[in-house]
Amino acid sequence: MSAPRNAVTIVGLALVAAMSVVVALLMAEGAVRIRHWVRHGSAAPLEDSLSVDAATGLRVPHGNDRVHINALGFRGPEIEARKPAGTVRLAFLGGSTTFCAEASSDETTWPHVVWRELSAAKAPHTFDYINAGVPGYRIVHLTQTLRQRIAPLAPDVVVIYEATNDLSVDSRELARRQGLIGPELAETSPLARYSFLWFLIEKNVALRTLQANALNDEGKLRYDARALSAAFEQRLTELVQASQAVAPVVAVATFAPRLRRGQPDAERRRAAVTALYYMPYMTLDGLLDGYEEYNAAIRRVAAATGALLIEGADTIPADDTHYADSVHFTDAGSAAMAARVSSALLASPALTGLLDGVRTARVEVAH
Repeated sequence: MSAPRNAVTIVGLALVAAMSVVVALLMAEGAVRIRHWVRHGSAAPLEDSLSVDAATGLRVPHGNDRVHINALGFRGPEIEARKPAGTVRLAFLGGSTTFCAEASSDETTWPHVVWRELSAAKAPHTFDYINAGVPGYRIVHLTQTLRQRIAPLAPDVVVIYEATNDLSVDSRELARRQGLIGPELAETSPLARYSFLWFLIEKNVALRTLQANALNDEGKLRYDARALSAAFEQRLTELVQASQAVAPVVAVATFAPRLRRGQPDAERRRAAVTALYYMPYMTLDGLLDGYEEYNAAIRRVAAATGALLIEGADTIPADDTHYADSVHFTDAGSAAMAARVSSALLASPALTGLLDGVRTARVEVAH
């Protein structure tokens, strides 16, 4: 009888151990989701907060405990679809670096801070704003958004901030042609689609591997940055011209990645880690070349179209205080980004002329 009893004991202990492992995993899953909720206002990954709008085919965001999506489908406070008379409407076009999921609140996103700073500097003028940033958006999506969602709202000022998503997609296609990656970059495992904990484990393993290999140039993309930026420059030109047909003031801002020239190797690896996650075929110098050339394209577009150029990307300190990762801002980074945008707008004769026109119209209506 002792053998069966021992077998039952072993099976029982195994079941208890298995249940303990399951409980521990469930607790860990809950812990990472709670941590994500504290940081981002949702227990789900960012991708789960986006859906495709049937009318436009564009991905649009949903709100959560930290992110307010107004009735028009944009992050930020409620505004009227029909712009009130005398109101100066700002529209910010961009991807996740404009949406600002990493900000601690709607009020600490850089578009909101720009609105607040302009409102204070140009009182008694009334401003409102549209944050049309959506994670993953490239110039092609911004152009579609402008035409289908922004133009009907009659913006007076359009600010465009995007480069990294276009650089990622443009360079990925070149990497495919060079045989460096397959038809698609490696996807997450089926388990990672259901477990946020496992998704984070996979992602962090990938990030650590990329950091370790960041200085290894073997098997990495070789390319002509100017040639790669040509299509981006054309797309951006079309967006700026379309914006100028809608708004009297159009501005384009150079992109501000955390990766900079002259950083020590350890800091370069740290600054580039999430950029390498989306562009693992890039060398660190290749990333720098790409960002610098896409910024050069932004400058050329501004010069050719007469759009206001917002410089000062390097005025945002490249550290943990200002960056959540390679390109996304913390609250401090958003404040620094807003400072460069606000300063350029306030110094612009185009904005001054616009406000003078609004003031004159008010006086005429009053009389």
